[in-house]
Amino acid sequence: MAVEEIDYLDPVQAFGPWAGRPWSMLLDSARLDGGMGRYSFVCVNPVSTLIAGDGLLMLDGEPVAGDPFVQLEALLARGQCATLPGLPPFQGGAAGYLGYEMGRYLERVPVQGIDDMRTPDMAFGLYDQLIAFDGMERRAWLIAHDLGAVDADGRRACLRDAVAAARLAPLPPTAESINAGPWKVNFTREAYERAVARVIEYILAGDIFQANIAQRFTVELGAGFDRAACYRRLREVNAAPFSAFMELGDFAIASSSPERFLKLADGKIEARPIKGTRPRGATPERDAELMRELEQSEKDRAENVMITDLLRNDLSRVCQDGSIDVPSLCRLESFATVHHLVSTVTGLLRPGTGPVDVLRAAFPGGSITGAPKIRAMQIIAETEPHIRGPYCGAIGYIGFDGSMDLNIAIRTIVMNARQAVFHAGGGIVADSQPGEEYRESLDKARALFMAFGLTPP
Repeated sequence: MAVEEIDYLDPVQAFGPWAGRPWSMLLDSARLDGGMGRYSFVCVNPVSTLIAGDGLLMLDGEPVAGDPFVQLEALLARGQCATLPGLPPFQGGAAGYLGYEMGRYLERVPVQGIDDMRTPDMAFGLYDQLIAFDGMERRAWLIAHDLGAVDADGRRACLRDAVAAARLAPLPPTAESINAGPWKVNFTREAYERAVARVIEYILAGDIFQANIAQRFTVELGAGFDRAACYRRLREVNAAPFSAFMELGDFAIASSSPERFLKLADGKIEARPIKGTRPRGATPERDAELMRELEQSEKDRAENVMITDLLRNDLSRVCQDGSIDVPSLCRLESFATVHHLVSTVTGLLRPGTGPVDVLRAAFPGGSITGAPKIRAMQIIAETEPHIRGPYCGAIGYIGFDGSMDLNIAIRTIVMNARQAVFHAGGGIVADSQPGEEYRESLDKARALFMAFGLTPP
């Protein structure tokens, strides 16, 4: 592995030369806080690609047989290496996403919603060259392995030239590039409230304790719509620690997620489930009032505790006995448009297991399914009119060294040539009020509407 430190450059500007190129990815800590939000990565020119969907598994554009998770493990095995100290944690490996419907590869769950976006269930590129950024210390590095047809030094030189070009090409103002039309939603207010009421009936009947129900918004895109500019606008209005922009040819994904799904480093697993939401207040006084209301809400705390327990159970499948801990429960965290309750679950990985085993144990994240997970997923499938696609899946990286960091893909937009879709929802429990749940979903969608220059409902 060849490493070269370079002068720091804003990761979004560094990504500029690759915007629009298939399989170019920006994993972006748009909100720096020294803890979760610190490192960013520009990943380009993968040496291999893996796609699952429509009953097919495609490796480098050719069909292959087998389990997508097994193929993902085999992909990573091509470049195993040790972690170099003093660098950001992702030093090469697989970057991409797992869509929510990857859950059907793990559990018997029907997929019965409309699939009009036709995005793969999973898409990962294998990256042996990248640019890594430490936003807190304002340092950057070019990292190149030698898995491709060009030697590591040559590939690093190509990265260096592209970064030099990016320094000379400041990004245009995002507002000039937004060209979005009217929007529509797949639930009326009345239909969404009926769906919430139906979930409450399931809870009272003893089927489940909680289920997450989302509505989907669709925005028509005008000619020449700039998908990368849409992402830049999203990060401006809703900076989040687990953001990402991914160009995948026929479609792109822009995510500004506040939620870490799974982190694996040095044998330690961390999950940070979010449950419990209030909007930001228009004045400091109102903002503080909403914070207190959320902290004191028994309903929201109950939602969070249920999902925390679910994650503890999921991670027990791959963690050493007695190692699972909850160092933080229902801590309030504030973001650009909402306040959330966030918990932290940790554990020590069992010897002989790796990051893909952790994915099998915990995917999809319990915070966006409900509990018990399988029954909640069945109810989601029968209730939501469209499949979720990348929404509520996971975006991030799995390193050659066995490290991993993935978000929960909420506050996430999927764009093709004609339209963009995004979802917003919430966890339903026994004492949920349908009208309040509808309002909460709109609070969560606010920043996504703003990314298109549209007025939130």
